[in-house]
Amino acid sequence: MDEVIQGSGNVFSDLSLPDADILLVKAEILSRISDMIEVRKLTQAQAAQILGIDQPKVSALVRGKLSGFTLDRLLRFLNNLDVDVEIRLTPAKDKAHTIVAA
Repeated sequence: MDEVIQGSGNVFSDLSLPDADILLVKAEILSRISDMIEVRKLTQAQAAQILGIDQPKVSALVRGKLSGFTLDRLLRFLNNLDVDVEIRLTPAKDKAHTIVAA
């Protein structure tokens, strides 16, 4: 019987890839972009025009290719697809932060 190891919830981290947290965020955003293209029943050519990129790059996006797309660029793609983006900052879980006054 093989040993089963529970994942962390971040496949990129589980694979020990550098910048795993950023890769996970980019993958989630990319998934939302693909969903919006599908929901709006856009062809890749139509999506390319809306996103301001060429059709082969749309093809790469919908196939899950993260390389070549910055987080900023992916967020702009969401805006172009009429998705409002809200960024919320919260303290990290299980981390104690103490402010020391001098």
